[in-house]
Amino acid sequence: MKKIIAKNGFGFTLFPPVIKSLILINAIIFFLDVFFFGIYRIGDVPLIYYFAKYFYLQPIESGNFYIWQLITYQFIHGGVWHLFFNLFALWMFGVELESIWGSRKFLTFYLLSGIGAGLFQLFVAPLFSEPLPTIGASGAIFGVLAAYGFTFPDRPVFMFPIFIPIPAKFFVILYAGLAFLLGITGSAGNVAHIAHLGGAVTGFLLLKLGDKIGIYRLVNRLTGGSAYHPYETYGGEYFVRKPRYRQREPFIEEPPYYEIYDEPSKKQPKSYFTFEGEEITQEIVDRILDKIAERGYQSLTEKEKRILLELSKKL
Repeated sequence: MKKIIAKNGFGFTLFPPVIKSLILINAIIFFLDVFFFGIYRIGDVPLIYYFAKYFYLQPIESGNFYIWQLITYQFIHGGVWHLFFNLFALWMFGVELESIWGSRKFLTFYLLSGIGAGLFQLFVAPLFSEPLPTIGASGAIFGVLAAYGFTFPDRPVFMFPIFIPIPAKFFVILYAGLAFLLGITGSAGNVAHIAHLGGAVTGFLLLKLGDKIGIYRLVNRLTGGSAYHPYETYGGEYFVRKPRYRQREPFIEEPPYYEIYDEPSKKQPKSYFTFEGEEITQEIVDRILDKIAERGYQSLTEKEKRILLELSKKL
């Protein structure tokens, strides 16, 4: 019987590649916004005018809406604190998700959450307030927050400014409810609360239905990526130069990140470590991996999640 041994399926790092790249890109764009577009002009017109016209998420009624703005607005921020809190939340809630899902799936999830937030802002927000240009990663961040809250529902989260730990699922519900109330009552000021709500709703739907309806496989095909592998970690496929010519794939390809033992005589590891007095053997790891493959990571118990976390530190 074949044994599948995870080699590097669950790696954790403080700055996985997509989150690191998103932080860097947002910081660079903010720097250009402040020190280039905000200073220089073309004739009598400041560059910031063109930057805002073509890259902010403009209301459809303005006549300045372009489809690419659903992506570009996510990388533009209105101030240092706006940028800081968004990137801090991305790092705090996103690191573990990217570690579990893999970089490709996380980036797809992040951008789609931001697009969903933008669509809410375009079509729902005008029902309650005057349509205005929108910028910021907050909608995408709310999608990440929703995914975190329902992936780790009982994980304690400290709510600002009242530093009292509450379960992550209630934290998400509370923040989404607050965004909804502020949005429909017109108490938004310059904050796009409806976009926040849209990001959270999109993130929740992607978490529950994304794999079932094949959205990630579709995006991978459209972008020339490989089929989504449920155990893919920091594959970095977005950051690797692709060959110019299509390569012929072998008829049988060894699964990535795994070794397959066919020979009974070949020595296999009997156990990895002891966790809460229990020997964590290959059979236990296989059972957890099979459970993820069949029902998703969120189906694991807290103990199984902690076992994977400990295992990732030892591999």
